[in-house]
Amino acid sequence: MSSLSERKARLIVHGDDPYNAEPPLDRLRAAYRTATRDFYVRSHGDLPDLDPDTWRLIVEGDVGPGMQLSLRDLRTRFPEVTVTATMQCAGNRRADMRAVAPVSGDPWDGGAIGTADWTGVRLGDLLSEAGIRGADHRHVAFESHDRVEGQPYGVSIPLAKALAPETLLAYAMNGDPLLREHGFPLRAVVPGYAGVRSPKWLRRITVQDRPSDNPIQAGDYKLYPPDVTTETADPTRGHTIDVMPLNAAICEPARGAALRAGPNRIRGYALAGDRAVVRVDVSGDGGRSWAQAALEHDPGAPFAWTFWTVDLDLPPGEHELAVRAWDSAGQTQPALPDDVWNHKGYLCTCWHRLRVSVT
Repeated sequence: MSSLSERKARLIVHGDDPYNAEPPLDRLRAAYRTATRDFYVRSHGDLPDLDPDTWRLIVEGDVGPGMQLSLRDLRTRFPEVTVTATMQCAGNRRADMRAVAPVSGDPWDGGAIGTADWTGVRLGDLLSEAGIRGADHRHVAFESHDRVEGQPYGVSIPLAKALAPETLLAYAMNGDPLLREHGFPLRAVVPGYAGVRSPKWLRRITVQDRPSDNPIQAGDYKLYPPDVTTETADPTRGHTIDVMPLNAAICEPARGAALRAGPNRIRGYALAGDRAVVRVDVSGDGGRSWAQAALEHDPGAPFAWTFWTVDLDLPPGEHELAVRAWDSAGQTQPALPDDVWNHKGYLCTCWHRLRVSVT
């Protein structure tokens, strides 16, 4: 197995402490299921180094007497399930917003996303054994072993999503045990939601009557109007980011590529949170005309991305490529990053654009 430093060398590293990195876009588009070593890494604090033999998961709160489970307990007491799902950081494509005005956070291009086969147990099965009966307006709070500014990382999701069949406690990724940077020995996988709601290095699960009061949940990952600043932001008035919106990106060719005149293949990805992508339009002239791309999707993976491909006949000159997707509700993407700008740089869903030179 490669070392963490060797895996880092393959990625575009935005920070070492905390460690945040993404793959080049052409490598991201190389396979429908993203190779584990090419999967983006989003960390808020340290990377815990946990002993799987002594690690335990605590389940408590509104679940009767509670439970304490080892990895062996999880593997032997509950059915094993594999779900193919895309995970995406809420800050994916933040670099496009930075071109409008300064924003906080790492300058992700379009690579803070990836799709994997996640293997583990359904969180709903575990909660059912713990004593949960039926979905209601309660919440499931996660606490992790990594520490952020002196306290454990913590987030929560609605109980109904926790009980949904796609929501997992995963101990394997693409058929192998989780790598350290991806949450070994156990992480949550909450398909369709922002990656922040899929915490790594799990320590504790609590069923409670309110969302988590951890700063990651209560104070961060909020969507604000464009007139709100860091100084004026009120987390109680921001929209909590859970389900991810419709988005698309061009992975090939690269920004600034030199192409030959004639047919050129353009490839990328699109996804729509908990909806289906039904159409992808690609332009070679900045949006004045459009061609429809061919779509590739796994029908057994409703929470995974859609790959798309189109051949554009490009004459000599400078060209602005653009892509927009449409979902099953007939929704599409705004044209400009100005339309979605916010000071945190979250949910950049405008058309993805890049310029190429054709000779």
